[in-house]
Amino acid sequence: MDPVEALRETAFWLERERASTYRVEAFRKAAAALADLSADEIAERAREGALGRMKGLGPRTTTLVEEVLDGRVPGYLADLRERNTEALAPGGAELRALLRGDLHSHSDWSDGGSPIEEMARAAVWRGREYQAITDHSPRLTIANGLSRERLEVQLEVIADLDEQLEGMTLLTGIEVDIHLDGTLDQDDDLLGRLDVVVASVHSKLAMDAREMTRRMIAAVSNPHTDVLGHCTGRLVEGSRGKRRQSQFDAEAVFRACADHGVAVEINSRPERQDPPDELIDLALELGCLFAINTDSHAPGQLDFLDYGAARATERGIDPDRIVTTWPLDRLRTWLTR
Repeated sequence: MDPVEALRETAFWLERERASTYRVEAFRKAAAALADLSADEIAERAREGALGRMKGLGPRTTTLVEEVLDGRVPGYLADLRERNTEALAPGGAELRALLRGDLHSHSDWSDGGSPIEEMARAAVWRGREYQAITDHSPRLTIANGLSRERLEVQLEVIADLDEQLEGMTLLTGIEVDIHLDGTLDQDDDLLGRLDVVVASVHSKLAMDAREMTRRMIAAVSNPHTDVLGHCTGRLVEGSRGKRRQSQFDAEAVFRACADHGVAVEINSRPERQDPPDELIDLALELGCLFAINTDSHAPGQLDFLDYGAARATERGIDPDRIVTTWPLDRLRTWLTR
């Protein structure tokens, strides 16, 4: 076992369990501190008792590295593995096995916690056929949204990284903010270069229902939009507290989604559970496609697909209506519709 990989795996399982950011960061920082050292250099520092004096390593992470160097699976990691053998949500196992990828995730280019490379590495490890990086758009400054210039650089980074990956395709994308008038928060020509566009409302969530309906229909009607993200904006639990869902004419919005081939996102974040059950049922009745996405902001959250699969199974959605069960060739055909 490699010490750096052991530290990263430990952080992954902690994120999967929704542990505190402080606990997770201790292991990620330790992995980053050792990442540029060879195995021999790490072993030499351990023999000299110098690991604990390195910036980024503390008593627990030093102990974990020393156990790896002794040829053992660290006890802390072994315990985490044992605790994480089961799916995160009961039910949905059959559908979960059919899911090939994820069209909504964030990196440290916006408000995610890890580099694109680390998100991609974890997606490969978790068996993804494809993974989209969809960082925020410029207007969402609180989430460090990407300007046109930064997004253009990111496209090059993703293209280079995709060539290095084995067994998985890394898709370019954006979670683009929907302006009050329904336009999308990025230039059309740049949106046209992306593989995936997830359009989401992040502001004025409590606006008048009639105006919200017009806003969302305009965004869904935009030819660049592929997925309508977390459509009600609600929060049902978590550190950010609770937030009531936005009010809009769901039938009109979902009819627009069906007419334009836009997938309604089943957001798998446990604090969102968006859309609510009754809106999933309505979208299903109106003929919509769906995308089960994680909206992950860290590698360990990629397993949140379990939650989305359980909800979709409970609502009786045919797997073929879920675009994230489709093989990459079929998915690309839909994305370029």
